[in-house]
Amino acid sequence: MSRDAELTSLLDNLPLSRKQITSIVESRRYRVSIWSGAVRSGKTIASILAFYDAVANAPDSGLILIAGRTLQTIERNILEPMQDETVFGQWAKEVHHTRGSNTAVIFGRMVWLIGASDVRSEGKLRGLTACLALVDEATLLPESFWTQLLARLSVPGARCLATTNPDNPQHYLKVNFIDRQDEPDMNLRAWNFTLDDNPSLAPDYVRSIKAEFVGLFYLRNILGQWVAADGAIFDMYDPDIHTIPWDNLPEMRWVIGVGVDHGTTNPTHAIIIGHGVDDVLYCMDEWRYKASSKEARWTNVQLSKGLRDWLDQPHHPSDDPAGAPWRGYVVVDGAAADYRVQLKQDGLATIIAQKDVLYGIRTLTALVGSGRLKFADRCTELLKEIPGYVWDTTATEKGKDEPVKVNDHGIDALRYCIVSTERKWRRQIKLSELPIADAA
Repeated sequence: MSRDAELTSLLDNLPLSRKQITSIVESRRYRVSIWSGAVRSGKTIASILAFYDAVANAPDSGLILIAGRTLQTIERNILEPMQDETVFGQWAKEVHHTRGSNTAVIFGRMVWLIGASDVRSEGKLRGLTACLALVDEATLLPESFWTQLLARLSVPGARCLATTNPDNPQHYLKVNFIDRQDEPDMNLRAWNFTLDDNPSLAPDYVRSIKAEFVGLFYLRNILGQWVAADGAIFDMYDPDIHTIPWDNLPEMRWVIGVGVDHGTTNPTHAIIIGHGVDDVLYCMDEWRYKASSKEARWTNVQLSKGLRDWLDQPHHPSDDPAGAPWRGYVVVDGAAADYRVQLKQDGLATIIAQKDVLYGIRTLTALVGSGRLKFADRCTELLKEIPGYVWDTTATEKGKDEPVKVNDHGIDALRYCIVSTERKWRRQIKLSELPIADAA
């Protein structure tokens, strides 16, 4: 059976929408094809099918590339789905890759895997000649890399296939490419997908994920809209729903850890997070040190003692009033290297915080919006910060999503702990969708 016949058979047997099938077929006619839209909207499956087809029909000369933010995201979002025989049948057996290798073999063609995590990544492309490229999550890649990649697709008939979730409407991919697709010389086509465009999703899943996303992330990740970050980040926060008296905290399955935002000229803030028997995460308690104008700032030695003394105190109504030695995770900003060394010397091991700000915000807002993250009234300073945590309009105008960096020490500590311990709580705190990863 020819590759074209095999593709036709796959299109006939998979639960694909008309939009997915149309995009796969039409993409053959364009130099650049971009699938954008909501999470789990089916755009990645469509792009992978188009990539299979493109590899089978690629020019004999020139390299074939898959580009993404990191090798790990390429493996997770592209190669592992491509090797799923329940979806792609016999084609899945034509994908060969050793985890950690920067190459794969697809339909007998060598495919090079290129991570593009920063502006220096475009140097990896210099000097090469390519005939085909698949780009995963294009908006996360530097503009210099994208521009260099298109320049390297110089073989006659060369093509670029790309997927992305919507981002800021001033993002270079939207302004310089998607918005210009109707210009005759662009040779580009873009398709936009919403969550409802994926016919393979169960209705219960669709209802759950729609309920979990709120605000900016609902517009982007559910409706597939390119909208700017604006206003309050926690606009779904309601004190009557999300704040409870400390004495009314439920029993905890475990305390997942404490996040620490270390300050030199700014306050040092720590937040303890517990996993309740109701499968809700609770900010149980906080510690904050801020020097007054009449005293010298504490040294790292003093800050270490202050944190350790607080950790050994009771943090739940059922705890022994005399307290107990701390045995949980301590998550600290990696930039506070001296403080981490001091804590280690004082017998308190730490782990370095995962600091992807946008991912952390997406996770926190999904948890709060779904009622899976609540706050004890003991966390007074954190509760003061939440209403004033807003998007930076200056960054928005530059096509970036960033919060205003003012009065956010408790939120940073919370974000560090939640994201860095995600594997510990994710299995029980079931959100339908990881905020960034989009394998389908």
